[in-house]
Amino acid sequence: MKAVHVLNGPNLNLLGTREPETYGHATLADIEAGLAARCKPHGLILYFRQSNHEGDLVTWVQDAGRASEPVILNAGAYSHTSIALHDAIKAVKADVIEVHLSNIHARESFRHRSLISPVARGVILGFGALSYDLALDALLAQAEAAGKPGPA
Repeated sequence: MKAVHVLNGPNLNLLGTREPETYGHATLADIEAGLAARCKPHGLILYFRQSNHEGDLVTWVQDAGRASEPVILNAGAYSHTSIALHDAIKAVKADVIEVHLSNIHARESFRHRSLISPVARGVILGFGALSYDLALDALLAQAEAAGKPGPA
């Protein structure tokens, strides 16, 4: 594993100010800085992106999948609606860990179902910004178990 793609969907650019009682006080920049610091000792390139547009996320998933690079995906509301993201992950056999800051199963019923989960390697949710760190830990552990710890 030489790189990891962290892709963030709609409204995640508002982290830190958007419903902090649900999503916490960490901003997306805080999460990116923390992951970058954790990737550095492993020699990993971090591609960290956010878009409010579904097509951007689809393209980025396809790019990562074609490069055989793993994805940490917080698709936000698109988790519950995007057949396009589901199909992109499946089409390029992208290795995706789905992440949610909140526990989607403890929220409104329309959030209980994710269209991403069936094609994701795993799902981490409910731990706030720590969810991203846990996803990175999982990717690093998987790479080590497979004998591919990365360039470092």
